[in-house]
Amino acid sequence: MKALDRDILRLAIPALGALVAEPLFLLTDTALVGHLGETPLAGLSIASALLQTAIGLLIFLAYATTPSVARRLGAGDRPGAIRAGIDGLWLALLLGFVLVAVGIIAARPLVRLFGATAAVEEQAVVYLTVSLAGLPAMLLVIAATGLLRGLQDTKTPLIVAVCGFAANAGLNALFIYGLGAGIAGSAAGTVVAQWAMAAVYLVIAVRASRSNGVSLRPGLAGVTGAAASGGWLFLRTASLRAALLATVIVASDLGVVELATFQIASTLFFTLAFILDALAIAGQALVGHGLGAQDAARVRGVMRRLVLWGIGAGLALGIVLAAISPLLGPIFSSSRDVHQALVAVVLVMAIGVPLAGYVFVLDGVLIGAGDARYLALAGLATVAIYAPLLLLVALFGPDGTTGLVWLWLAFGFGYMTARALTLGLRARGTAWMTSGG
Repeated sequence: MKALDRDILRLAIPALGALVAEPLFLLTDTALVGHLGETPLAGLSIASALLQTAIGLLIFLAYATTPSVARRLGAGDRPGAIRAGIDGLWLALLLGFVLVAVGIIAARPLVRLFGATAAVEEQAVVYLTVSLAGLPAMLLVIAATGLLRGLQDTKTPLIVAVCGFAANAGLNALFIYGLGAGIAGSAAGTVVAQWAMAAVYLVIAVRASRSNGVSLRPGLAGVTGAAASGGWLFLRTASLRAALLATVIVASDLGVVELATFQIASTLFFTLAFILDALAIAGQALVGHGLGAQDAARVRGVMRRLVLWGIGAGLALGIVLAAISPLLGPIFSSSRDVHQALVAVVLVMAIGVPLAGYVFVLDGVLIGAGDARYLALAGLATVAIYAPLLLLVALFGPDGTTGLVWLWLAFGFGYMTARALTLGLRARGTAWMTSGG
């Protein structure tokens, strides 16, 4: 067990730093924009929900690449592993530019779907349209990160992410307050940081391909294969984002203060999710490598240890979150109403973090095993379970902070419990443990 723990921590600790740096981009934006007022912060909530949906839907660029690369590496085919990563980068670039073209046309109509006030809508559109320029870079970063994780390297993504976060924070402060660009400045600072990170990863990918004799040209079969293998993961992620977007829509109907509070609360939750995902990333790499080496006993051992780590880490994070809940409001907003509402929501959130740890770890294990079809179908089932709960809150939930607490209970406990059941039942069997490269 100690050897497994060492392997898990060897990958999870650097992955933790890299994963935390990613939501810190949004946390920084939230803190800086929050002091511009409730309306810009509410606008950021809508725009970030759309952007995170776009990026989240394409996270398969990493989630499909990591186990694919790891399996080839476990089978002793390092050039093949590099080839799979290069094809993923080309697919990321193609999808990035397609996404920009669609976003330019659809930005305002998508924002209007949230039913916010005209002032909030305008702030959301400004942030969203400026941010589109960074989407190809962000997808390149995601795909390159998947390549390196599959090669059992989580230290390099940590270094790149930390440097990118530092640049993002400095540029956002300069553009928002130094140049007086407001919410547009926040988006522009993030775009510059994203392209800088993408440039670093491209240099790393070029060097790896040359040292292993792998062509940099896109392989049609490889690119289409990457797209096909990611299709089920796309559907799995689409179900997750649909649940979150529906939750944001219900929050927006509660009022500007409640929507602004939900933006902060959801940002905090997904920051915790990224922390717990460090274990899931270790699971993806170790499970993929173990199945490639046809070592089913090791894979089962990795899963059991990861479940214990996930629940334990969730418990620790929940305790810390509850303890600091009264201190969080002033960091993200100048509104006393937001401060009061945030404490109540965060305390409810803290209780459910251990459950989230269990869910995120098992999700990573099944992704590492390539069990994408089941994850997609399970995702659709959990949305079907969650939808009636969300509808009950929307129709019968009270107004104000109490309504926001009801909303978080539905998401943090109703939705996450449904995910825990579907993932836990699958993990108990052996159908997901398909060995070989």
